[in-house]
Amino acid sequence: MGISKKTAILWVGGVVIILAGVYLLAAVAAKPVELDAFAQCLGDKGATFYGAFWCSHCQNQKAMFGKSAAKLPYVECSTPNGQGQLQVCNDKQIEGYPTWEFADGSRLSGEIPLETLAEKTGCELPRSG
Repeated sequence: MGISKKTAILWVGGVVIILAGVYLLAAVAAKPVELDAFAQCLGDKGATFYGAFWCSHCQNQKAMFGKSAAKLPYVECSTPNGQGQLQVCNDKQIEGYPTWEFADGSRLSGEIPLETLAEKTGCELPRSG
């Protein structure tokens, strides 16, 4: 007894979908590494990103960097229980999250586009595509 044409088509279709999924996952996983140098440069140029683990806007800001977020000049401001602010951020008078502080002492609050961070620091943002 052989495999029906319909079953064969389903199997081939399933394999194609799985292979396409693996390819897309690999492409997405590789892309954020392109921002490693940019994230590193931000810190090298004196920028600091103040945030809190529970802050959705901070999570969105980090998501813009993908896996390269680990290279950001990030300072956690929240106490572990999420109920207070650490002294380092009190001393800097950080009042909201995320807050970016730059070498010239200027600050920007909220989710800051990568292009704006590049302009403020002189760091080169890799071209996409």
